[in-house]
Amino acid sequence: MLQSSPSGAGGRGFLNVYCTAGYPQLNSTLQVISALQNNGADLIELGMPYSDPLADGPVIQESGLRAIANGMTIEKLFEQLKGFRNSPPLGDGGGIDLPVILMGYMNPVLQYGFGKFCAAAAAVGIDGLILPDLPEHEFETEYGAIVKRYGLDFIFLVTPETSEERIRKLDALSTGFLYAVSSSSITGSDKDFSPVELYLERLQKMNLKNPILVGFGIKDKTTFEMACKHANGAIIGSAYIKALENTNDVEGATKSFLNSILK
Repeated sequence: MLQSSPSGAGGRGFLNVYCTAGYPQLNSTLQVISALQNNGADLIELGMPYSDPLADGPVIQESGLRAIANGMTIEKLFEQLKGFRNSPPLGDGGGIDLPVILMGYMNPVLQYGFGKFCAAAAAVGIDGLILPDLPEHEFETEYGAIVKRYGLDFIFLVTPETSEERIRKLDALSTGFLYAVSSSSITGSDKDFSPVELYLERLQKMNLKNPILVGFGIKDKTTFEMACKHANGAIIGSAYIKALENTNDVEGATKSFLNSILK
């Protein structure tokens, strides 16, 4: 997913932006990912709303509950994504060519059917998956083969408390990139970012196989640039969800938000 280039546009770090499928409106999904592509994102992490998201903070939880209330389901999401690679979502320009990964939790994926889910994701042009509650052992013994069969990347998460041995194991199992959680907390947490630099330096010195993207607590230009000093890029979620919360102008809100990070 990222191995072809060491950095994002213009030589800066990769910017992966999280958005919630079906938010702020049920039919906003393609509009949002199109706006992200148009305004400088390098990857799109598309969240599948779930009623009990263990790693998500209140902002993303609320966006997921709103998306569920809007009627978003995995089935509906795959319907929305049909043809998004080839046809322009907003009626002008081309289709979406940025990498798009689905982030979610095992319960709804298992209810849908894991093999059916991977097949549908691959069929519409999804590049990879993040499923934080899929254990390493189950991935190795059962689910990883299915993910590989459909040509999808799979991204594991590591934290500052993860041992070096386990980091290397999860790096070996991951493809696309390795998700470095900045601290053992939920998304959207306010924190002093400076201690994270020591952790990222440690990861950098390990010469891991995958590019490293940092998530949790990345919310503005300062934290994005700090994260990119010792990693290949960063992931922004809650701050972008907030930017979309009360707007009818997804393109304008996205442009303003990404300009505040990248300009």
